[in-house]
Amino acid sequence: MTDMTENRGGESETSAARRSPLAKRGGGDPGSRGRTTIADGVVEKIAGLAARDVDGVHAMGSGISRTFGAVRDRVPGGAKSVTRGVKAEVGEVQAALDLEIVVDYGVSIADVARDVRENVITAVERMTGLEVVEVNIAVSDVKLPDEEEEEPERRIQ
Repeated sequence: MTDMTENRGGESETSAARRSPLAKRGGGDPGSRGRTTIADGVVEKIAGLAARDVDGVHAMGSGISRTFGAVRDRVPGGAKSVTRGVKAEVGEVQAALDLEIVVDYGVSIADVARDVRENVITAVERMTGLEVVEVNIAVSDVKLPDEEEEEPERRIQ
């Protein structure tokens, strides 16, 4: 025997629920059931890839982080770090990013920084739905045409 209580209109709650358009299984719009969180590292990857796509960006990160990254890239099974030079702070609906870049010699740093900012904001907002409130860019170096890439010293064994 089912337990049914009567509401003020004299009909049972069960029959009223069957006729209500909002009383579907699960209760409402599927998009509103649950919560989505996005890790800082996810936003950092998106921003790192978007920044590297801009012409005039030679590398990401400071000299020290690039040197350590070059060592890490040589380790078998080690993947290239797309988050190098990127730091994100992600909230529930907003994100703020700090990027450290190396630009090619001869390009307008102001133009490259503007293009990086625009590309990063577009990519992060499109992919995550977060509002990007700021993208701070620090230019840590200029890659000269005759400069060799920084590589760690090789040791003879």
